[in-house]
Amino acid sequence: MYYAALRPEEASGLCRQNCDLPAQGWGLLTLEKARPQANKRWTNTGETHDERGLKHRAKDDTREIPIPPVLVATLREHIEKHGAERDGRLFRTSKGRPFSSSAYSAVWQEARRLVFTVEQIASPLAARPYDLRHAAVSLWLNAGVPPTEVAQRAGHGVDVLLRVYAKCIEGQRAHVNGQITKALET
Repeated sequence: MYYAALRPEEASGLCRQNCDLPAQGWGLLTLEKARPQANKRWTNTGETHDERGLKHRAKDDTREIPIPPVLVATLREHIEKHGAERDGRLFRTSKGRPFSSSAYSAVWQEARRLVFTVEQIASPLAARPYDLRHAAVSLWLNAGVPPTEVAQRAGHGVDVLLRVYAKCIEGQRAHVNGQITKALET
């Protein structure tokens, strides 16, 4: 979720056929579906996870996300070790079912307890798996990736991206001043 700024329901719906994982270099995820969790009464199938199109997109739209070599290697290793479900899904229980949000949230909380300080545990830092998405988008913006590219990768409109994440862009004043000075000199 961190390296590709995925929503949990997008990670849940990630299939092998949506992953271009070269032996070296950057790869590509082509998201087609999401598998949000809901009460069985609210899904079309009577299951707790319903297959749907991507959030804020037309039913058959896709979203391409370039992924760094570290995620390419991690996904290649995961596929080699665990394979994929018949429909191609990468992440599922031993019985082939989607993970429940309560299951991965419990694992997340245990991981926080194992690696964070007492102060960090008490703070809102990475309180939920979804915060990995926020961290990725914030990292990209602070790295100087143009907002249009960040929005495209994250599946946002630029207006939403800037409204939600503008406050996270910090520490760039000297760099920006240098860019403006350079532009004024030409």
